[in-house]
Amino acid sequence: MKTKQVKAYGTHSPEADLKELQIERREVLNKDIEIDIMYCGVCHSDLHFARNDWGMTEYPVVPGHEIVGKVTNIGSGVSKHKVGDVVAVGCLVDSCRTCNNCKADLEQYCTNGWVGTYGGYDKHLDTNTHGGYSQTIVVDEEFVLSVPENLDFAGIAPVLCAGITTWSPLRHWNVGKDSKVAVVGLGGLGHMAIKLAHALGAHVTLFSRSENKIEDAKALGAHEVIISTDESQMEKAMGKFDVILDTVPYEHDFNPYINNLNTNGTLVVLGYLGPVAPPLVTVPMIMGRKTVAGSLIGGIAETQELLNFCGKHNIVSDIEVIKMQDINTAYERMLKSDVKYRFVIDMKSLKTS
Repeated sequence: MKTKQVKAYGTHSPEADLKELQIERREVLNKDIEIDIMYCGVCHSDLHFARNDWGMTEYPVVPGHEIVGKVTNIGSGVSKHKVGDVVAVGCLVDSCRTCNNCKADLEQYCTNGWVGTYGGYDKHLDTNTHGGYSQTIVVDEEFVLSVPENLDFAGIAPVLCAGITTWSPLRHWNVGKDSKVAVVGLGGLGHMAIKLAHALGAHVTLFSRSENKIEDAKALGAHEVIISTDESQMEKAMGKFDVILDTVPYEHDFNPYINNLNTNGTLVVLGYLGPVAPPLVTVPMIMGRKTVAGSLIGGIAETQELLNFCGKHNIVSDIEVIKMQDINTAYERMLKSDVKYRFVIDMKSLKTS
């Protein structure tokens, strides 16, 4: 198979900084789309994967699964996009397409194993997939998304992960005008959850440990903020919420929030809780038919639905644009929650380096 070398940023070990390297991209096949990457969002998963926090990284790794770019070449069988279109690629670049979940537009739960934009298995090159910290990417048209032209292209990049990760449970649990929704944590996922739930018409509350988040949360669309370390505030909110989205990406105890669910309410865990989750306290679940659930990104159709919704409601992520060469500093700042609320790489900085 014909390939070509492109510049990228990645690492060969969990201890090493990311640096410029060369990777191979395949020449376009019949159903392929080649994309010149304009912007790539920086996700907590990128950091975890680069540093092998989950114990499954194979090196070298080139992160990045929040990609917005321009179509530069298409295969002869492509019908959904044309050269010059601005398109997007999220967390998935392939799946089996034949299992029941894939047929139901739930590729993220492919029972035969979906292919991640990075760290997955590239069946064409017989190697690992490489992500969006690169000049270009080649993706099958079925996994390429249309981007509304009225949106800021840099701001839309994190919607491909942070956005869809919160949108999918909001849709699955039928959040709408009469819903009472709470969000735990005001970061990349949390700020998108507030914006999207608000746009769906829900009454939105933020759970936060810090009073410093109150003004920011309300500016994003939250109607109120509950300080989770204040026992009196937590008691007043008992039995209040239909859905609580827990977006915190590190070890923490989610049990206190179960008490804040109403009868039949659901706490949806979206963040990584570490290798050992906290013990689940089942009494409040039993006494109110409450549920603790999990959710993973979304399928291709659902992600396109989200992008269309964002276009209609003028929703993008709040971002800080950085150069590719600043990624290691950005990772260190992410560990300190020093960003509002998502870094996005301007890929021109790689192409001109």
